[in-house]
Amino acid sequence: MGASLMKAVVISRFGGPEVLELREVARPVVQRGEIRVRVRATGVNRADLLQRAGAYPAPPGAPKDIPGLEFAGEVDAVGEDVTEVEVGARVMGLCGGGSYAEAVVVPARAVARIPAGLSFTEAAAVPEAFITAWDALVDRAALAAGETVLIPAVGSGVGLAGLQIAAAIGARAIGTARTADKLDRARAFGLADGDDIVVTHGGFAPEVLQATGGRGVDVVLELVGGDYVAEDLACLAEKGRIVLVGLMAGHRAEIDLGQLLRKRAQLTGTMLRSRPVEEKIAAVQKLVRHIVPLLARGSLKPVVDRTFPLASAGEAHAHMASNGSFGKIVLTV
Repeated sequence: MGASLMKAVVISRFGGPEVLELREVARPVVQRGEIRVRVRATGVNRADLLQRAGAYPAPPGAPKDIPGLEFAGEVDAVGEDVTEVEVGARVMGLCGGGSYAEAVVVPARAVARIPAGLSFTEAAAVPEAFITAWDALVDRAALAAGETVLIPAVGSGVGLAGLQIAAAIGARAIGTARTADKLDRARAFGLADGDDIVVTHGGFAPEVLQATGGRGVDVVLELVGGDYVAEDLACLAEKGRIVLVGLMAGHRAEIDLGQLLRKRAQLTGTMLRSRPVEEKIAAVQKLVRHIVPLLARGSLKPVVDRTFPLASAGEAHAHMASNGSFGKIVLTV
């Protein structure tokens, strides 16, 4: 394979995991203010599955047929006027797409240096999960010490990141999951006995109200969507905040608007991938300032469920679709 080519996973057509193919494609070239990263690992996200199925087009400027929103690797080329990082630096970051590949080009300020104690695999599990959780809990919901946050699907990558961020803030976290095993494993990351609820029928508001002495929760990090939103509102405390991040359970919900008014509640939606480049850079800079120091001290820890080689991206997608993962799924490159 020549220096101008690289291996990448390409969406050959819209469909199931079988449409992902490892091919040789043109290696991207840096422009002014950009860097190229030799990707060593890349996280798998729900957005990748949606893009593969034709339900989530890549944003403008991103490869339309190569998925991947986050990466970890080494800088192997820098463009003009780049002073933030140098060739050889170990970095992690976000991109609009294209990280299922041996190389990706991004703005120089869209990466964070990887703390010395983290491997490339662990670092690839950081950007999307921790930036999303921080953005929802801190920037959108203004979660404060002493408050209580509900995290449905707490065993997901974002859920576990949110659980740890809540603990670092000094908030109490109540988590839900479909299986007791995931809740048991979440205790290692800050979930306490009595703050775990197994969701077997779709409803969890009565259990959450019981766990909070009838008061309800101050914040909900909603990662599931659909009918969960009505449950969130039912167990929300007065002046509570719901931040909707994921839609695994569907795009529609029937809610009691009277509850929204009586509780003076806030319902906010947020999405990371579709933001302009400038906003993504700002999000990564928050990762640098607030999250990387906690990762370096070991106060926050990326959770990797399984790794797959890049050529087995289809298997990784099938594993994510099974909903059996705990933490992040990572492709090694």
